Amino acid sequence: MTEPSTPLMRQYAAVKKDHPSALLFFRLGDFYELFFEDAVTAARELQITLTSRNKEKGIAIPMCGVPYHAAENYIAKLIRRGFKVAICEQMEDPRLAKKLVRREVTRVVTPGTAADSSLSSEENNFLAAVAANGGRVGFAALDLSTGEFRATEFSDDASARRVQEELDQLRPRELLYGSAAPLFEHATGGRGYAETPLDDWIFAPDHAIPLLENHFGVMSLEAYGLADKPAAAAAAGALLHYVRSTQRGMLTHVDRIGFYERQDYLVLDAVTVRNLELIEPLFSGADAGVTLFRSLDTTVTAMGKRLLRAWMLRPSIDVAEIEARLDAVAVQVKELMGREELRRALDGVLDLERLLSRVTLEAANPRDLLALAASLGKIPAVRQALTRLSAPRLAKLYDALDELGELRVRIESTMVSEPPLGLSDGGFIAAGIDHDLDHLRDLSRNSKHYVAQIEQRERQRTGISSLKVKFNSIFGYYLEVSKPNLHLVPGDYERKQTLVNAERFTTPELKEYEAKILDAQEKMVEIERRLFAELRAAIAVEAKRIRQTALAIAEVDVLASLAHIAALRNYCRPVFDESGELEIVEGRHPVIELHDLSHGGDRFVPNDLFLNAASHNVLVLTGPNMGGKSTYLRQTALTVIMAQMGSFVAARSTRLSAVDRVFTRIGASDNLARGRSTFMVEMTETAAILHTATAKSLILLDEVGRGTSTYDGLAIAWAAIEYLHARVHAKTLFATHYFELTELAEQLSGVKNYHVSVKEAGGNVIFLRKVEPGAADRSYGIEVAKLAGLPGEVIARAREVLAEHESSERRLTEHLSPGSSPLPPTQLTIFTPLSQPVLERLRELDLDRLTPLEALNLLAELKKQVQ
Repeated sequence: MTEPSTPLMRQYAAVKKDHPSALLFFRLGDFYELFFEDAVTAARELQITLTSRNKEKGIAIPMCGVPYHAAENYIAKLIRRGFKVAICEQMEDPRLAKKLVRREVTRVVTPGTAADSSLSSEENNFLAAVAANGGRVGFAALDLSTGEFRATEFSDDASARRVQEELDQLRPRELLYGSAAPLFEHATGGRGYAETPLDDWIFAPDHAIPLLENHFGVMSLEAYGLADKPAAAAAAGALLHYVRSTQRGMLTHVDRIGFYERQDYLVLDAVTVRNLELIEPLFSGADAGVTLFRSLDTTVTAMGKRLLRAWMLRPSIDVAEIEARLDAVAVQVKELMGREELRRALDGVLDLERLLSRVTLEAANPRDLLALAASLGKIPAVRQALTRLSAPRLAKLYDALDELGELRVRIESTMVSEPPLGLSDGGFIAAGIDHDLDHLRDLSRNSKHYVAQIEQRERQRTGISSLKVKFNSIFGYYLEVSKPNLHLVPGDYERKQTLVNAERFTTPELKEYEAKILDAQEKMVEIERRLFAELRAAIAVEAKRIRQTALAIAEVDVLASLAHIAALRNYCRPVFDESGELEIVEGRHPVIELHDLSHGGDRFVPNDLFLNAASHNVLVLTGPNMGGKSTYLRQTALTVIMAQMGSFVAARSTRLSAVDRVFTRIGASDNLARGRSTFMVEMTETAAILHTATAKSLILLDEVGRGTSTYDGLAIAWAAIEYLHARVHAKTLFATHYFELTELAEQLSGVKNYHVSVKEAGGNVIFLRKVEPGAADRSYGIEVAKLAGLPGEVIARAREVLAEHESSERRLTEHLSPGSSPLPPTQLTIFTPLSQPVLERLRELDLDRLTPLEALNLLAELKKQVQ
């Protein structure tokens, strides 16, 4: 930035110095202007014209601007791209200022503190913080747009992994940390959130704890579970400090904080959430699949959508809580009329949480207040609909719904029915609210009539029939007299301007009236702003009641949505017991079933499942590709997750005990940016499962070991199953093409073989998609390749090669086991055991020096040795 040469630019430089990391929106009249590097960045990101200032003086200052009335849209775009924006307002009326207008930064909008209407209604906008204290690491997250505030802490030795888990699940838009924070993946960037380092003293418990106590108005944080959690309190206090330093308002909607432990809910790591496509599809674009969230979401409020998402990502492990939700869903499944009446009553309830946050952050406009009142007006109908549905949870929610009738009436009576969007020009306060405002409005409305009276009276007094009273923004009100009539002008007229054909005058009466009229508009806007601020403050006082109602509405909406889905799709209520078993009868995949029905596909083939901790704790699932193995694995996990959310499930019946974690290792992908191959990613994920899973976990493993050589892969898969069976005891589904793994069922009591059945007809294979006991007899890989469209010549040659390999294996088996019965025909693979001399000869080869002719001769020689 060059040295500023004008008072205005010196003022800009002083403000910018206090906010170096933010784009400074500097208010100049009807525009927010940006200068220097900020202008270059904003012009590029917003695709607006970049101009310059002071060209004539030889020092061109880059400059761009946006209209103040449309600034929110531009700011929202910058925030979504990770920028911070400091908004510098004019703190006095430029018309009244005798020198440079005083300006101040009124708020700083950051990715984690945005609370505008452009935020996704389905997802929280979290600001997160991490703090280290006394061998413990604290993590806290605050959604300023809704008031949701949570904190946790964990031991320092597991901090990097745990922090990363929290970040992956909450997906904050901004992360705060000090120099003492543990090193984790934020250091590499590219995680989808902005990083904001703060001074270490902000994270000190001595600073953070009193700040939290003062904000919540308590003597101790014991009621919030933070009394003996200094690291968690430090992270939470840092969030509060940051929000207070960047935002205006009292933050009264942030009225509680919850301490949580990982064991309080069913843990789903980022890999599992991605593999199961709970929230987002694995693939984007036109072929993107439907997610579980999309398939279950029939909520009618934004608050309900966010709560459904939260329940899906953090299902409960508290059976009492789960049963309470299921009871509320069950009664609505039976009461069709009651359920539909409730859903109709919810329709039209807007986002109370975010409307409230805009009020307490002093960012609400007149239409926000009317939207809040309209939503509160829906509460009586919601409560009335709940009286028809008898369930303890619904009765509790009925009591939590506060109609706030007096507040709603005050808003509706104070505001006009169709107010303007902004506050700048007034016109949003109803008549009859303020006597002075009504008087000034009457004066303003009757100004034309009064001016006409003055004009008529002056014509009569002067005898100038062409005399006119006019107004412009420069000279105000004036009397215009044509040149031929100047001799009739009275002596009390004061000349203001001379024109070619006329002259303009004023009188003491006209000057007095002009001052009154011009002052009236300014006073009206001032009075309306004051009344609006008073109304906004009255709403903020009731923030706790409004937020309680918003939370209750969200839960009512989710429970009604789950009941609607259950009734519509013939889902069953899951049964929870302490047997430690997982039994699903005629289970279906809720997403695939919905997709098939909506696209005219075949009816989904249901399958049964039984798992326990003793005789059936590992199921080895074999069968062809496209046979349905992955679908079977995924639908099992989705059934468990839906059940522990409190939802009915896609099955004829389901019985289970609460699961503490669901793990998946499905599919393959490189992470080349971090130097990890497909196999490295696979092994890292598998290692995390083996180290973390407990006997109460559900594990889904698909094709473990396929990313390396066959011998290595088979050995790893074999050892992993043994470890899961002997050490972990978790309920495990293990899909594989390694047929050798089926032998484990004969050696380990808890391992059972199952396969996805197929039928051969006329040289073609038909996938029956039925899971049955026993191992598959072959993989049908060539048949799948044929369905994929490989050339016929390739398919025919593949069959010849397969037949030759199967014949070789039979001969090899007879040679290795003289006198034994030959094994049934099986597909020979590259890991079929070879004789020791052949292996030794292969190990001795120098492949770099082997000629093609030598290679052919060697193959002929080796073939003789194995015949």
